[in-house]
Amino acid sequence: MLVREQLICSTQVHVDVDNRDLAIAAGHRIAPWLPALPALLALSASSPFWRGTDTGYASYRTLIGRRWPTSGALPGFASAADYDRAVADLVRSGVITDPGMLYFDVRPSAHLPTLELRIADSCPRLEDVVLLAGLFRALVIWAVAVEYEGSPLAAVRPELLQAATWRAARAGLESDLVDPVAVAPVPAGRLIGQLLTELRSTLESTGDWELVCELTRSALARGSSAARQRAARASGGLCGVVDTLVAEIRATPPWLHDTRSARAPASASL
Repeated sequence: MLVREQLICSTQVHVDVDNRDLAIAAGHRIAPWLPALPALLALSASSPFWRGTDTGYASYRTLIGRRWPTSGALPGFASAADYDRAVADLVRSGVITDPGMLYFDVRPSAHLPTLELRIADSCPRLEDVVLLAGLFRALVIWAVAVEYEGSPLAAVRPELLQAATWRAARAGLESDLVDPVAVAPVPAGRLIGQLLTELRSTLESTGDWELVCELTRSALARGSSAARQRAARASGGLCGVVDTLVAEIRATPPWLHDTRSARAPASASL
């Protein structure tokens, strides 16, 4: 049943990190840093329906995917070799058949020299994909810099991280997320604004600050894809949902009309 119900899609972002030990270390830096990953999940939330039924979640895909034993936060691997040994052991155990079945929120890619974001839902709007790419690239650059500085690794209780992720999947942008400092509910816009503030210097260094701010404001003003889908269903049924998604997928953002001056974040090597 778990395999038959694996009817989910996602947006995945790769950031070049040529050193796999560094990719593992960066993943460990990102994973416990709330509000980073739950915020990216909330921005991408786009799966409210399951088999024609409104689940009450903004990203029901998250709950479907998290039933696998190899999902959730990246565990505390000591190195790339340690990670590879764990993968080999899991394959040998028969629980997974290949490294592609590791569904951690972030992970070193199985076939590219990258750190890969996997927590995000599927994004029908191109500008939301660009926003995720810009934010995740900034997160990886930040994590690599902090690792080189040798700063102590942040400690967050696993159940709090799991709760924050669940809350993002439940709420999307339309309700509260989890404030990691006060350990209390906080409006999604405020938490995402906090993330932008923390990443501002990195985003400025890559030339992405203005674009990411613009895209974030637009995303918060529109609300999540899940909310738009629910509105479409209220007026046009599930066919209205499909029509809305197709229209959003086909739409071209105004800043991409002139491809010669497109400002989408480029790939970066670290």
